[in-house]
Amino acid sequence: MTRANRFRFFLDYFTTNFPEPKTELAYGNPYELIVAVVLSAQCTDKRVNLVMPALLAEYPTAAHLGAATADDIFPFIRSVSYPNNKAKHLAGLGRMLTEDFGGEVPSIIEELQRLPGVGRKTANVVVSVIYNQPAMAVDTHVFRVSHRLGLVPKTATTPLAVEKALVRYIPKELIAKAHHWLILHGRYICVARSPKCEICPLSASCAYFEKTFVKPLAKQPKASA
Repeated sequence: MTRANRFRFFLDYFTTNFPEPKTELAYGNPYELIVAVVLSAQCTDKRVNLVMPALLAEYPTAAHLGAATADDIFPFIRSVSYPNNKAKHLAGLGRMLTEDFGGEVPSIIEELQRLPGVGRKTANVVVSVIYNQPAMAVDTHVFRVSHRLGLVPKTATTPLAVEKALVRYIPKELIAKAHHWLILHGRYICVARSPKCEICPLSASCAYFEKTFVKPLAKQPKASA
């Protein structure tokens, strides 16, 4: 199956069966989302959603967050991964949002990447979720699933290479949605260990399924009459 056909199968399935995907991070405005995405690095959305209410009650705006120190913030996020680093990032993020951007979350990827703790992936999440821009954030799920499905070539060995390979084939109006489709598929079906191929609706177009199950079966010797 060609790569174009794999994309067509993938897009047809999800546009039909899951047309309006959403992030599983709980947020009410752009400030809350960017804080949640910074916290979600190498951490589950479920864990982030548990710590956010108390954090936001104490620091409801970028100005409040920017007035705090990392030591102030740490107790609220101690249960997430790498809390020391993330506390420092959040304190700096709050200050920069307040001093450089008037407390508003910018809509330009390059400006977002100036913020502490915000890399290209986080910036892409913010502009796609909040500002509905055609940005493809590549996290570990997107990276794994896009390779397994055969949507990107084996030579795409970096998140940026995967991002470029994906947006080449996905219509602009579907890029933001496709980000969620890939994440959710990787989170619940195409998991890192023991992917659930037996219940996967994409197995008919999946390169991993073809290599692991179809081709070995085809090579088995036929039983003699």
